[in-house]
Amino acid sequence: MKKIIKCFIQLFIPALLIGCSPSESPTTDLPELSFQESFQTQLIEAEPGSIIEVPAGVHNFSRSLSLTVSGVTIRGAGMDQSILSFANQAQGAEGLLVTADDFVIEDLAIENTIGDALKINESKNVIIRRVRTEWTNGPDPENGAYGIYPVQSQNILIEGSVAIGAADAGIYVGQSSQIIVRNSRAEYNVAGIEIENSTFADVYDNVATNNTGGILVFDLPNLEVQGGQSTRVFNNEVYRNNTENFAPEGAIVGNVPPGTGLLILANDNIEVFENQFWDNNNVNIMIYSYTLGGRKIEDPNYDPFPEQIYIHDNEYRGGGTIPRHRLLVAWHEIAQVNTPNIVWGGLVKEGNDSATIVCLGLNSSVSFLNLRGGLDPENVSYDPTPHNCVLPRLTAIDLDSPGDD
Repeated sequence: MKKIIKCFIQLFIPALLIGCSPSESPTTDLPELSFQESFQTQLIEAEPGSIIEVPAGVHNFSRSLSLTVSGVTIRGAGMDQSILSFANQAQGAEGLLVTADDFVIEDLAIENTIGDALKINESKNVIIRRVRTEWTNGPDPENGAYGIYPVQSQNILIEGSVAIGAADAGIYVGQSSQIIVRNSRAEYNVAGIEIENSTFADVYDNVATNNTGGILVFDLPNLEVQGGQSTRVFNNEVYRNNTENFAPEGAIVGNVPPGTGLLILANDNIEVFENQFWDNNNVNIMIYSYTLGGRKIEDPNYDPFPEQIYIHDNEYRGGGTIPRHRLLVAWHEIAQVNTPNIVWGGLVKEGNDSATIVCLGLNSSVSFLNLRGGLDPENVSYDPTPHNCVLPRLTAIDLDSPGDD
C-alpha cells in the first residue's frame, strides 16, 4: 500500500507542477498591458533628458498619449519594428500629442489613429526622424486627417520618415517657421507634403507619389498665423499623384484636383528647382490666387495673391493627360491638348507687374499656360517669354536645433 501511495505522489506532483506552469497559464495579454501602462507612465513622469524606449513589437493603445515635458527623446527599434497601434482607439483625438520643446522621436511607427497620428503643438526644436505614420486600410475619408503634424512650432526637422493614408496631409507643417522636410516619402494621402501658412522652409530629397496632390505650399485665410513665404522645394521626385481625392466633406484640401504634382496657393517667395515631375495627370505644377474661380475672402488681413515664384531647372516627363481642375477642364475642351507643365492662374494684385509674379529663368523652354483669370477658356496665353526672368535665390535653412545632422 505504501508503494502505491508513493507512486501516486510521484506521478501526481509533477503533473500538478506541469499544470501550473507559467507557460501554460492564460497570461498572453499581461506583457502588452504592462507596456501600455508603463509607457504612459514614463510620458507623465519624464524629466528633461529622459529617453523612453519603445521595444520591437506591435503595442496596442485604446486612448491618446501625450507628452508635455521638454527635452525628452522617444526611441524605437525601427519604423517597421516598433509599432504603436491605435486600431482599437476609443478615446482621444490623436495618437501622440506633444506640447514640449527640444523633443526627439525616432525609429517607430504610429498606425490607425482615429484622428491625427503625431501632433506637435507650440513647440521649439523638434526632430522627427525615421517615423512612419500609416492608416493600413488605404485611402479612406474615415482615416485621420494628418500623419506627421507640427503646428505653430519653430525649428522643425522631419527626415527619413514615411506618411501613408492621411485624409488631409501625410506630412504637414502649419503656422510654423524654420522647417526642414527631407529624405521622406509621402504616399496615398490627399496631400503628400504640405507647408501651410509657414515661413522659411526647405523641402528636399523627398518622394511624393500616389497622393491626390504631391506637394502643397499654401497660405489660407482665417488662421492665427498668415503671410506664408520663403519656401524652397528642390531635388524631390513628384510623380503619379493621381489618387482620387478622399478628403472628408468640407475640408479645404478636398478642393485639390487628383493628378496634381505641386500646387502653390497664395504664397510668396517660393523657389522650385531641380525636381523631377512626371505622370501627374492633372498638371505637374500649378500656381494661383485663392480668389481664382470666384472664391470670396472674409478675412481683411489676408493676401490671396502669390508673388515672386521662381521655377527653374526642373525635369518633366508626361503628365497633364487628364485635366481635373475646373478651369483646366473648360480650357481642355477647347484646346484638346495636354496641360502644359506649369500653369499660372493669371490673377495679379493691383499695381503689381505680372511678369515678376512667376519667373521661369532665362531662355526657358518649359511648356507654360497663363489662364488669365480663367474667365474665358479661349483667352489664355502659352507664351513663357514675359516670364523669362530670374529672382534672387533663397538661402538654405539652418536649424538651430540639437541633433541636426
